[in-house]
Amino acid sequence: MGKRINRMVFVVGLIACARLAPLPARAADQEAINPPPRAQDWQALGKLPDWSGVWTPVISDQVAQEKSNRPPWTPQVAKQIDHMYAEEAAGRPFPIIDHCFPTGMPSWMLITHNAFEILFTPGRVTILGEGDGNRLRRIYTDGRPHPADPDPSFHGHSVGHWEQDTLVVDTVALLPQAYLAVNEAVGVPNNGDMHIVEHLHLQGPDTLLDDLEITANKLLSRPWRTTRKYYRQRAQKYDIIEGVCTQGSFTEAVDKNGYAIFAPIKFHNGVPVGSDSK
Repeated sequence: MGKRINRMVFVVGLIACARLAPLPARAADQEAINPPPRAQDWQALGKLPDWSGVWTPVISDQVAQEKSNRPPWTPQVAKQIDHMYAEEAAGRPFPIIDHCFPTGMPSWMLITHNAFEILFTPGRVTILGEGDGNRLRRIYTDGRPHPADPDPSFHGHSVGHWEQDTLVVDTVALLPQAYLAVNEAVGVPNNGDMHIVEHLHLQGPDTLLDDLEITANKLLSRPWRTTRKYYRQRAQKYDIIEGVCTQGSFTEAVDKNGYAIFAPIKFHNGVPVGSDSK
C-alpha cells in the first residue's frame, strides 16, 4: 500500500513541476507545425535574385542537348531507347505525356514546351506550370529535411537552399512510374531510387539555367549531368494559362436543360462523328 501511495505522490509531483518548467522540445515523431512568417521573413525575399515573370523553355537548346549529351543509359535501356527513336522516326511516337498524369520530375524540367512561373514566399519556392495535368513543384527552403518515410509522388519531395544567387534543390521520393525522358516520345520510367540535384541560377538578366545531376541506378550507368535553359518573357501579355488534359475529347454543347456543357465526342475508327449532347 505504501509503495502505491509513493507512486501517486511522485506522479502528482511531476504534474506540478511540468506546470512550472518550460515545455520540452517536441519529439521527432510529432507533427511539425509551420510557424507564421514574420515581417523580416517577407523583407528577406527582397534580397533574393529577381526571377519574376513568365519563363519559357529554349526548345532549340533542348534539341541540342538531346543530340550532344545523351544520358549514360545501361546497355539494356539503351536498346529500348534506340527502338523508341526508330518508332518516332517511323511516325509511331510513344505518347509519354498523354495520360492525364503530371509530367513529373525530372522530365518537366528536361522536355517541357510550356511556360511556368516561379513564386518566392517565406520558406518556399513554388513553380507553377502551364499545360496538361498537375504541374506544381514545392521546394522547401525553411531548413526542413526530407521526411523519414515520404509518400512518393510524380514531382517528389524537394528541399532547397540558397548559395548566393543559386538555388540548390535536392529531390527524392519520386514514384517509380515517373519518366526519365529526353523528348516527348523517348524515355522510360525510373523504376525507383531516382535522385535529382539541381542548381538554378541566372545567366544574364533574362536567361535561367537549370543544371541537373540525375542519379537513377536502374537506368543509368553513372549520374547524368545536363543543363536546360529558360527565357524570361517580360511583356504583360504573357501569362500561364489553364491546361485540361482531356478537353480535346470533348466539344462545346448544350444539354437538355439549356446549360452550356462539354459533351464527349463520339469517334468511329478514330474519326470524330459528333457528340452525346441532348
